[in-house]
Amino acid sequence: MQPAPDAPILLFDSGIGGLTVLAELRRVLPQAPVLYVADTAGLPYGEKTEAQIAARVAGLLGRLSERFAPRLITIACNTASTIALGMVRDVLQVPIVGTVPAIKPAAAMTRSGTIGLLGTAATIRQAYVDQLEAEFATGKRLLRHAAPELVQAAEGRLRGAAMDPAAIEAAVTGLRRQPGGDSIDTVVLACTHFPLLVDKLSHAFGPDVRFVDGAAGIARRIAHLTQGQTFIRKSPDRALFTGTADDLHAIGPALLNYHVEQCERF
Repeated sequence: MQPAPDAPILLFDSGIGGLTVLAELRRVLPQAPVLYVADTAGLPYGEKTEAQIAARVAGLLGRLSERFAPRLITIACNTASTIALGMVRDVLQVPIVGTVPAIKPAAAMTRSGTIGLLGTAATIRQAYVDQLEAEFATGKRLLRHAAPELVQAAEGRLRGAAMDPAAIEAAVTGLRRQPGGDSIDTVVLACTHFPLLVDKLSHAFGPDVRFVDGAAGIARRIAHLTQGQTFIRKSPDRALFTGTADDLHAIGPALLNYHVEQCERF
């Protein structure tokens, strides 16, 4: 059964990191109606327990699915996906695309054989990441570092706040100081917030380090799953925030750059 032509693609994240996925989605499906949802009241996910994240994500997506009847849900958050993706797929009758660390393409890109991975504390400790490493990075060295300060730096930057260089420095040092860290030539940005800082990270790591994230691959997967469907945008795309009204005022101007014209609390 075909979804309604105006049924949205729902992009869900803990904050504004999912906008990096939205930017790629616009390139492949510019005509698709989008509902962007940021659980800013629950930010940051990376410092919560697995049980807290699973319950929160499943509950919110259940309510959102019932209210807005999306044609597809994308969990545009590595932390939420590595913890709650299976549970959500079991309970919701809608296609769901997750976000996982881009270890496979990084393993194909690296020349030195040493890969850095920056993520939240909750993401880097998941067994799912261990599985990705075992499946795709055999014979490579994967160095992981939790960089929660980058989440706040990205959130602040999109709200117009000045960047704290210490956040970037801490992330770079956290990888470089590990045994073999001086050989890193490829870094996986395993949080959708982090590509918003790739210019700063690139400058700090130096010109010989390349970066990879999953946004383009997610957009291609969404396009594949919605192939042949009709898209009609009957109203401007909008964003929902679970946090305070301050979130709406702070992020509203930046959302216009992503062609999201309406902001509301959920």
